[in-house]
Amino acid sequence: MGDPSAVLVEETSGAAGVAGIAVRGKPAGGLPAGLLRTARPRQWVKNGLVLAAPFAAGRLLSLRDSVQLGVVLVLFTACASAVYLINDARDAEADRAHPVKRQRPVACGQVPVGAAYTAGGLLAVAAPATAALVCNPDTAGLLAGYVVMQLAYCVWLKHMLVVDLVIVTTGFLMRAMAGGLALGIGLSRWFLITSGFCALFVVAAKRYSELVLMSAESGEIGASRALLGEYTTGYLRFVWQLAAGVGVLAYCLWAMETGGEASGWLPWRQVSMVPFILWVLRYAVFADAGSAGAPEDVLLRDRALMVIGLAWGALYVLAAVNR
Repeated sequence: MGDPSAVLVEETSGAAGVAGIAVRGKPAGGLPAGLLRTARPRQWVKNGLVLAAPFAAGRLLSLRDSVQLGVVLVLFTACASAVYLINDARDAEADRAHPVKRQRPVACGQVPVGAAYTAGGLLAVAAPATAALVCNPDTAGLLAGYVVMQLAYCVWLKHMLVVDLVIVTTGFLMRAMAGGLALGIGLSRWFLITSGFCALFVVAAKRYSELVLMSAESGEIGASRALLGEYTTGYLRFVWQLAAGVGVLAYCLWAMETGGEASGWLPWRQVSMVPFILWVLRYAVFADAGSAGAPEDVLLRDRALMVIGLAWGALYVLAAVNR
């Protein structure tokens, strides 16, 4: 099992490494490479939540559905990339004063501000328009709503206490809803409650970890994220613990309600509660250690989380196949 403190060390040393690049000059690569970096490929793993609703409904076994989901995944990634491009263009001046963010392609001059705005604007318009043509109006509306909400967050809502947590959580929830809307799957109340509170758990743990890390490094809590200084570690800990508890309870009630009878050898959906709870408990180790500031890194680097997640997925597939 991975060491949560190791992730924290890797994040800190990674930041130091990036800062060291500043001495040697601009990052290598031209405009295309800079635009790709600004689109944050490492963050694209979050868009895998698009598969959540179809997976829960057992709709990943059809080739047609899989192709449709692949299209939605690409379109959601385009929307998220558009937001990153516009955000970095808008924050270029502020990022230049930050020891790490100054290495972002827009801030360091690799990508002109105008080019970032143009690329982001094109993606923001093209993705929902394409969804309207190849998917359905509901999917197009959700993608357009996501872009508008995230841009409002970048400009205004990220400066509002608690609202910023809600907006980021809603972004995760919209990812989880997108695949279901594209395939016309009815989204149950249990799916929405579980997804929403698990997303809040991850978001609050991320903010808690950021606050712990910033306090330990410099004591200047609000240096890079002004609103972060308005929170306390006690409050953020309360939020992620509450969200984890509600998410686990909702999943258990969902599993008990929809998988009451044994299908196949065992009631697979009820059995899937075990790895689900273990996954939440394992992730909470990183949250408690203050090393969950980059959820995508935690998910990709910790083998225990990956194994537990695969076990949960296998049990859920068995539940879907044998229902």
